[in-house]
Amino acid sequence: MPNFCAAPNCTRKSTQSDLAFFRFPRDAERCRLWVENCRRADLEQKTSDQLNKHYRLCAKHFETSMICKSSPYRTVLKDNAVPTIFDLTSHLNNPHSRHRKRIKELTEEELEKMKERRLEPCTESMMINNDSDITEGQATSEDPPTLTDEEKEVRDYLKSLFEILVVLGKQNIPLNGHAEEDKESTCFTPSNFQALLEYRINAGEEVLRKRFESTAVNAEYCSSTQQKQMLEVCESCIREELLQEIRECRFFSLVTEDLVEITGECHLPLFLRFVDQSNCLREEFIGFLPFEGDEETLTERLLFEITEKWGLNMEYCRGQAHVSSGVFTKKMKSVATRLAEKYSLAVHTPCSTCALNIYLANSITLTGVQIVMSTFKKIDSFFSNSLVLQAELEHAISIFYQGNEEKANDLKETCHTSWTERHDSFELAVDFLESLLLCVDSIHDNEDFKWSDQVTADAYMISEALADFEFVVTLVVLKNTLSFTRAFGKNLQGQAMDVYFAANSLTAVLHSLNEVMDNVEVYHEFWFEEAVNLAAALEIPVKVPRLYYRKQRPEAGMEIQPESYYKEYLTIPVVGHVIKELKDVFSENHLKALKCLSLVPSVMGQLKFNTSEENNADIYKNDLPNPDTLLAELHCWRIKWKHRGKEISLPSTIYETLQLSEVKFFPNVYAFLKVLCTLPVLKLENAKCNTARKRFNAYLADTPINHRSKSLALLNINYDIKHDLDLMVDTYTKMYQEKENE
Repeated sequence: MPNFCAAPNCTRKSTQSDLAFFRFPRDAERCRLWVENCRRADLEQKTSDQLNKHYRLCAKHFETSMICKSSPYRTVLKDNAVPTIFDLTSHLNNPHSRHRKRIKELTEEELEKMKERRLEPCTESMMINNDSDITEGQATSEDPPTLTDEEKEVRDYLKSLFEILVVLGKQNIPLNGHAEEDKESTCFTPSNFQALLEYRINAGEEVLRKRFESTAVNAEYCSSTQQKQMLEVCESCIREELLQEIRECRFFSLVTEDLVEITGECHLPLFLRFVDQSNCLREEFIGFLPFEGDEETLTERLLFEITEKWGLNMEYCRGQAHVSSGVFTKKMKSVATRLAEKYSLAVHTPCSTCALNIYLANSITLTGVQIVMSTFKKIDSFFSNSLVLQAELEHAISIFYQGNEEKANDLKETCHTSWTERHDSFELAVDFLESLLLCVDSIHDNEDFKWSDQVTADAYMISEALADFEFVVTLVVLKNTLSFTRAFGKNLQGQAMDVYFAANSLTAVLHSLNEVMDNVEVYHEFWFEEAVNLAAALEIPVKVPRLYYRKQRPEAGMEIQPESYYKEYLTIPVVGHVIKELKDVFSENHLKALKCLSLVPSVMGQLKFNTSEENNADIYKNDLPNPDTLLAELHCWRIKWKHRGKEISLPSTIYETLQLSEVKFFPNVYAFLKVLCTLPVLKLENAKCNTARKRFNAYLADTPINHRSKSLALLNINYDIKHDLDLMVDTYTKMYQEKENE
């Protein structure tokens, strides 16, 4: 969307000019000066926030001394810049013309004050400290001082080092390689960073050669401390490029992934979802956060990182989704609750990249359920990376399903996919169970010495989990309980129409689950019988978990029946948790937002244009440019599509709707859709916009734990983000100037 210059008699817009456009400042006093100099009476009634959000001035209205180019990619204003150059007379040549930007008439006294003000910035700029920081939206920087030959050499040298770091980061090459930081290491090869540095010196790079020509061949050219500092600068500069784009788009959502181990500590991967300037929904990887401390500490650290260090406004956060598993699930749920309490519009939702049933199962902290979910991960890791092991599983399926070739073929095809992450994974696990156990037992037995010790050990661990009655009964209970949410969850990851109808079907899903809870004795009896029959086929004894007896230590002669135990400690808690979790993540605000998907024309058509967005529109009322005209605009929006030509098809997704040129004639609808599609529960419609997550998963799969680095990960995953070596050098010298001067 182009930016138009707000100055009177100026018709420039950003798409037709190479000039920089600057936002009105948020500072009330500076903003008042800008408005006064513009001489537009209609702007005087608007707040500084409104002006900052919707109005721009092009560079032609500022003295050249007020404008600095801090890098090849960024033109900025000094922090005291005030626009002083305006054309206030050209409209007089055409007295019949009508002007959208009316010019305010000034008295002689006001004109004199304006002339004085025009001189103020030039005087003040001579007194400003050279270390003044760049402010938000407007930019600030002093004219760069003239550098000596020695200073130029240092800058060129630093640029070369940064260039090497960027190459290593984008190629995911660890700086140390096989070399260890330990002084007692017996490694004889230099680090990757040192080796690449020497290669460039030998290739004739003059800057590096002059720097190190008198240095011993086996000396460390760049200390590990300096490498770490420079790597952090690279990371911050790459991240800033992304954050700048997100700030301009305003609204975003937080998405965290399951914990990742880096340098022996757990870290939380953080993605931000937003709609970019081309109206494309994107999800970008921003970095890792240390995962330590209690829920309150973790929440405060997350907010500090986002607001203070990254400069984002959490008031613009419209959604949050946290993909977690195991013992950390409860902590992430608490973080989500605290964020939602503080920012009511940051609704907690499931993540579009995770099946709802998997999300619900991961959120259950019962030991048996966590064993099932961790075993799923082991099974996926065991078979996914080996075609030979997959062939062994196919052979076991053929043996077990000898009389049902169609079922066998379906399961063989399924076992080549990530079936443990699907909506119907628990149903599939029950179908696979006997074949899986037969397969891993055969591998562990290893009669023909076909498998390595590691493979047989992994097979034994999976076999021990599968051949336990607690695993079998938990799997059956999960399968039956989550059968009520399977279709609901699948629709949530479908088209806009599917999501809309899913939001309206939640009541029916909860009604079914409440009916199960009301008649839990009857349902549990059937489910337990299914588990007992499955265990009998696998020759697994029916028993109460050993851990229960160790914890409870019942009196002599007292014996609890397995059916009663699993009803009280498994079935009732699982059904109750699923009901509670559905109510929590599909809050009133969340459902209101999803029901506003009726703004998508294809959904409107399916509903025969009898939609009622007005009942739910209040949730984002403050995000709209003209909320007072919303009802009339919604009516016109419906009429437009209801009486469209037969040759015009109805857009079926938010993305398609936002790409329409005419949607901008409906500013409230346009703003509504842009905010709505940032919700993490909605899938990324354009596959190209999901590349960051694919790169993230590839980084984890391809990088050994001891080689992982937070900074290198950010560079590798965001390798297509432009980098400015001059900006990196400037940042580094400001942060570590004392060290450079030594």
